[in-house]
Amino acid sequence: MTLPEALLLFLAGFGSGAANAIAGGGTFLTFGAMTLVGLPPIVANATSSITQFPGYVTSALAYRVEIRRDGVTAAKLAVISALGGLLGAVILLSLSNPSFRAMVPWLLLAATAIFAAGPWLKPRPRGAHAPVGPLGLVAQFVTAIYGGFFGAGMGIMMLAVLGLATGSDYHRLNAIKNFLAMVIAGVAILVFAGGNVVGWPQALVMIPGGALGGWSGVWLARRVPQAVIRALVVAIGLALTGYYFTTG
Repeated sequence: MTLPEALLLFLAGFGSGAANAIAGGGTFLTFGAMTLVGLPPIVANATSSITQFPGYVTSALAYRVEIRRDGVTAAKLAVISALGGLLGAVILLSLSNPSFRAMVPWLLLAATAIFAAGPWLKPRPRGAHAPVGPLGLVAQFVTAIYGGFFGAGMGIMMLAVLGLATGSDYHRLNAIKNFLAMVIAGVAILVFAGGNVVGWPQALVMIPGGALGGWSGVWLARRVPQAVIRALVVAIGLALTGYYFTTG
């Protein structure tokens, strides 16, 4: 790894942490940067899960009071999410790099569309604290499979699924979402590490950048409109989609 590559990875980690703190979409930056420095698509995707994980942990800790208050629902969904994340990660490892590479532009296009639609997918506060029914559990299982397999746009998908399943207020759902994202990423990391598909040197460069970006993102969130950050992330997602479609 050259010094310019290390700098690119650190900046991508920083931008990812900041974007996730403000509007989400950090995976676009980490995955894109790692493929640009030459990591195979599966390794780049697996390593991206590593770099995102610390942010999920700190977000879950910030919501620990809300999560404890909703402990039964969170625990039930965590089991479902762990199983789905495990399945998604195993499916990823069963593919060859060329096979996954062929899927990447379509995955990026879908994730970009989901992320762009985020403001319309967020649940409307209705005040109810309804339990998650069977359909909600199935939908979360499918979302967790996607999260373990690829992950970009997973947070928005979970907010939409949980909102439709429970009709609860946004902050309750966001707390559960952050906790479940941590569970899904944690399980996927164990599978990827066991499968020897993690670029550890790249991850070690990006993680400090992500931590610093996450801290700075709180400062930026008070000064930069989320719409501006969202538009930038969507532009990056579309650029990456175009790149992978045209270089296939």
